[in-house]
Amino acid sequence: MSTDARKAAAPGRPVGIKDIARALGISTGTVDRALHAKPGVNALTRARVLSMAESLGYRPNLAARYLKSKKPLRITVHLPREIALFWDSLREGIRQAAAPFAPALHVDFRSYPRLGDGDIPLFEQALREDTNGLIIAPGNPAALNPYIRKAARKDIPVVCVITDAPDTPRLASVSADPFTIGAVAGELLARFDRGGGKVAFFTGWLSMQDHADKLRGFESSLATLGGALRLGPVVEAHDDEREAHRRAIAVLRAHPDLTSIYVSTVNSLPVLRAAEEEGRLPGLTVVTTDLFPELVERIRAGTIAATVYQRPLSQGRLALQALYDFLLNGVCPPTRLHVVPHLVMRSNLDLFLEKLPVDLESAPAAAPDRAASRRVEVAAQGGRGASVRARRPIVRPARAKASS
Repeated sequence: MSTDARKAAAPGRPVGIKDIARALGISTGTVDRALHAKPGVNALTRARVLSMAESLGYRPNLAARYLKSKKPLRITVHLPREIALFWDSLREGIRQAAAPFAPALHVDFRSYPRLGDGDIPLFEQALREDTNGLIIAPGNPAALNPYIRKAARKDIPVVCVITDAPDTPRLASVSADPFTIGAVAGELLARFDRGGGKVAFFTGWLSMQDHADKLRGFESSLATLGGALRLGPVVEAHDDEREAHRRAIAVLRAHPDLTSIYVSTVNSLPVLRAAEEEGRLPGLTVVTTDLFPELVERIRAGTIAATVYQRPLSQGRLALQALYDFLLNGVCPPTRLHVVPHLVMRSNLDLFLEKLPVDLESAPAAAPDRAASRRVEVAAQGGRGASVRARRPIVRPARAKASS
């Protein structure tokens, strides 16, 4: 980077068009046309401007435009349907954060089958409709890269949640640091399983940075602690319950010396069922991810040693707040926002269930009026949008009074 560029990138003030122009030795008018895809700029110059803008951390200040227009802000949220136990909790966090700003803020929820399957057409649709901002969970960052860049050229900020697209001009990402989550799980199992043995690592897609980082953190802990526990099969189940069950059966039969299992995604139930069916569960030390009704009694019984709760509600709230504050006030968030994951075990399970901010019960026994109250009709313009039913991710003990 040149001396001028380093000066432009100095901390303490936001980077502007003049800084980019100074760093490249071109006019501010050329920079403005390149950033906003206006005519009169050749492709090479536009590429240089976009590259320098990214390297300097330039973020367009949209606040003045929206304050002047006084039009309602519209944020579009694209999240997978599967696995609903997790993603519906994240949607609920976004709703909670958006509620105080209505009707000045309109949030349009759209869903696609699973991570990396169907998100690009929705992104293209949002760009055509000129949404003011996007919240997405990139399943295939490389495929989304040109669309996120197109959004940046149209001054549409993008916030990634749960997963990230780090090599794109997205505004920010929100997650529970995946390397740390994997490292915590690895340390737990290494300490629980001191007799040595082999641990199976179940994930979604190792092509996704989030999932790969969990594996790196997990391996790091096993290596650092220097115990007898060693990494065995690494299984990609692609967030598909049937695939997870089928692959778990195969792993358990092929590895009779398996002593531990770590499921690094929310897709743990089919793996647990497979272990039960094979009669292996009592002899396994199991660490899972997140917290929902079917896990609660297993944690109480000691079938699951611990679960790492990624706090999807908090991640949803933080993503919405960061994007809204940027759109309304021009406040640029840190490029990476991390929530601290929580470790839930039998000893602190009731405390977590008591303190979680939403009063949740197991869905089958829910009264009709309460179930209806949890249905959220997503506001949509021109017939767009969809109705989303929020799943109840955590069982609260009857004796515990949930905090508000």
